[in-house]
Amino acid sequence: MSDQALKHCPPACVSCGLRKLDAFTPVTPDQLKYIEAFRSGFSQVDAGATVIHEGSPNGKLFTLYSGWAFRYKTLSDGRRQILNFLLPGDFIGLQQEFADGAMHGIEAITGITLCVFPRDGLLELFRDYPSLGFDVTWLASREEGMVDDALLSAGRRTAAESIAMLLMHLYRRVQRLGLERGADAEGASIEFPINQQHIADALGLSLVHTNKTLRRLHKLGLHEIRDGQLRLHNTRALERIADYYDRPLRKVPLL
Repeated sequence: MSDQALKHCPPACVSCGLRKLDAFTPVTPDQLKYIEAFRSGFSQVDAGATVIHEGSPNGKLFTLYSGWAFRYKTLSDGRRQILNFLLPGDFIGLQQEFADGAMHGIEAITGITLCVFPRDGLLELFRDYPSLGFDVTWLASREEGMVDDALLSAGRRTAAESIAMLLMHLYRRVQRLGLERGADAEGASIEFPINQQHIADALGLSLVHTNKTLRRLHKLGLHEIRDGQLRLHNTRALERIADYYDRPLRKVPLL
């Protein structure tokens, strides 16, 4: 399925483009009916706009239907740490359940579409559909694992290893959604709307160091970022640099 096919969120969950992808766990008709009743609507957000403000009592949960976003925290002087990047199918806002306000911010990188759920319906979901409650727990655990990997990069990987890891991680996530662009003479590519400042903020690097490291990896013939596209020329080399190993991929729950 092309990324263009996911631009507009259908009014009925049965027509959801994401549910047609092999990346996601199928649900029963009864579960799908419950999810649709739980959903309060959808929202479209422009590129660069804030979905959730840090500290605000947003009170909503979201599933990212299309586009790219990121989760972040900031210091009082404006320095920002990107915690993880969000792609279609990711569940957003669960951490608000455990604080008076949002523990992080969410910002759209591209124009995005979100399925919206009320936070006060989450307890009923766990009570009435324990299997869907387990799915929510699974998604939270998966996000924690991504943050663990990011912490490993920030704490132990070199700049080259960290950037190689990020490129491989994002490429594989987009690839498993079926959104990889058709291969040409130079190889396959993915949409890659993040810029060097995003990469620096995600890895705790300076912008200058990020730029130099990306250029060094490019000169080695490992990747190319151009016109909002990421093309990997030598995935094996990038995997070795990043100490990245593909594990058998499970289907991901989708709320």
